[in-house]
Amino acid sequence: MKKSSRATIMLTVYAPRETASKQRRFTLESTSSEERGEFMASILILAARPNGDVLPNLALLSHQVKVIPAEPAHLVSAPDSDLIVLDARGDLASAKNLCKILTATGLSSPLIVVVTEGGMAAVTPDWGITDVILETATPAEIDARIRLALGRQAPADDVASRIHASGLVIDEASYSVKLHDRPLDLTFKEFELLRFLATHPSRVFTREQLLSEVWGYDYYGGTRTVDVHVRRLRAKLGDMEQLIGTVRNVGYRFNVVDDNLHATVR
Repeated sequence: MKKSSRATIMLTVYAPRETASKQRRFTLESTSSEERGEFMASILILAARPNGDVLPNLALLSHQVKVIPAEPAHLVSAPDSDLIVLDARGDLASAKNLCKILTATGLSSPLIVVVTEGGMAAVTPDWGITDVILETATPAEIDARIRLALGRQAPADDVASRIHASGLVIDEASYSVKLHDRPLDLTFKEFELLRFLATHPSRVFTREQLLSEVWGYDYYGGTRTVDVHVRRLRAKLGDMEQLIGTVRNVGYRFNVVDDNLHATVR
């Protein structure tokens, strides 16, 4: 009898956690890239090790990814891509040489190098790369760096990288925000949170969804983080703080406002 009672208690305590985890994972996997406002780029990864997970959180995004060995011989038959990601987590010297080979052969696609935290100091301008990123980067950071790298390659598309919503102008290329021509001084996460909400006007997101989309699925902090950043964003929006609306017991949404009337319905 005691064993049976103890087993029942165990199920009661742990089942909700498992269910919440599954629900959160299901939300991520079942939400289409169009619904999340994501763009798709074709990315070629040059992996130093067979079956190596070069940039783990890249798999959580909707980009098309192909992987080939990071060897000069494989570059001849490499498929076309919008962007190249090079694995430099192990042999930095070989990675640098491969970068020089790529640039010397007239590489037209942006080149991003993945390093460990210790290898960051070894990357210098003579590598000829577009950007460098840590292997532990979150999905939001990876997505942002991809957008910026592609934006630098196509300056003619700068206008398309600007989001206009309710008096806000969010420039994804320069990571700047203006509200009725007044610049807003935002942190990286504040920018990403505002950008995500603004690209999904009037749609309500739970705190868990915002954590997954902006902070990354592997973020271990609590939902309190979202509340703190929303409060800071509202303070910086000033008399337009109502742009970020609260839906009681659910989450947050971006309210659509008439640019001329400066009014909204909360």
